[in-house]
Amino acid sequence: MFIADFHIHSKYSRATSKDMDIPTLYQWAKWKGIKVLGTGDFTHPHYLRELKQQLEPLGNGLFRYKEGTEDVLFILTAEVSNIFSARGKGRRIHTLIFAPSFEVVEKINAKLERRGDLLADGRPTFGFHIKELVKIALDASSDCLVVPAHIWTPWYGLLGANGGFDSIEEAFEEEAKHIYAIETGLSSDAAMNWRLSALDRITLISNSDAHSPHKLGREANVFTCACDYYEIIDTIKKKDASRLLCTIEFYPQEGKYHYDGHRKCGILFSPKETKKHNYICPVCRQRLTVGVMHRVETLADREEGFRPPKVIPEIHLIPLEEIIAEATSKGVGTKTVQDEYQRLVSRVPEFEIMLKLPLEELASFVPGPILEGIKRVREGDVYIRPGYDGVYGEIKIFPEKEHKEEAKEEKKQTSLF
Repeated sequence: MFIADFHIHSKYSRATSKDMDIPTLYQWAKWKGIKVLGTGDFTHPHYLRELKQQLEPLGNGLFRYKEGTEDVLFILTAEVSNIFSARGKGRRIHTLIFAPSFEVVEKINAKLERRGDLLADGRPTFGFHIKELVKIALDASSDCLVVPAHIWTPWYGLLGANGGFDSIEEAFEEEAKHIYAIETGLSSDAAMNWRLSALDRITLISNSDAHSPHKLGREANVFTCACDYYEIIDTIKKKDASRLLCTIEFYPQEGKYHYDGHRKCGILFSPKETKKHNYICPVCRQRLTVGVMHRVETLADREEGFRPPKVIPEIHLIPLEEIIAEATSKGVGTKTVQDEYQRLVSRVPEFEIMLKLPLEELASFVPGPILEGIKRVREGDVYIRPGYDGVYGEIKIFPEKEHKEEAKEEKKQTSLF
């Protein structure tokens, strides 16, 4: 069994940490317990040169870091942005490409560089229809895989409320037969996608879309197939639940486009509330940003909670750093949290702590409050305030601590008068 995170970005993508390079990604993947990590950004010429210098092909479509061990392997991936018009509407779609070799990547890049500036961004933008992207990838190699990324994001998601389509078939037209999987993204999970019968044939995968090393694995996939590019792609194409054990998901409510609303005015609405207000912000009278749940409700042909037969299950997790932060009442980026995180993952990788080791065994080296947080996350005993209009949702593992702090502050303020 191994964990894979296919969708990340390098330091050559906009709004991305300068630490997103192969040596740092390798080390963080080890701490996380990720066996197969996407390179991201293979379309960028400078990054591709670094990949060729630092990675060694294993002959099975995967690569090892030359200065490391095979504890972590890399798979060639890149995200592409297409902004174009189709069916009388402007479209903005992000798509993930998998490739088995540098030779295939070079063929893809040779065609893409004629249509746009690959140096401008690690995630390049093009003006052609996304079905052409499928043709470019598969012309380079039939072993490539094209996967619509974070499909429910209002902007840039295949099924997004703004700039998206209503179905895979509408989006990819005659190339739809080559779409075997979609990425749920941070703002949806498997259960939300199960509500669309049109997606029953599609494999759901989950990835971090990390822009900094510590975000690796915040969403991921658990495989039981051979650790081999061709086996992984075959598993995804066949939606083989015996080889793709489950996906690891953020709680979708934490996604920054889960509910509807208007962040400038602090308005957070459920789909029903949005309809009640005729899609208009009651504060500024501008149109509300419609979120993922509203869009799901619009396209769904099944009730909430429906579970199709023979589905690949999901597990919802909260990153260990966030558990430590809340348990210690410190910020994620503070020295207290980072030191404790490093102490734990230097002993046991994060995913083993979160998923594998019995609580009794964890108790021998995990402090009590953090252990309680891990227990609650495993049991799904958490409170989450939904995200909206670009604002991430709020997770509370220990909501009672917040109530205590509020009570203290109220008592303190009362004593002033």
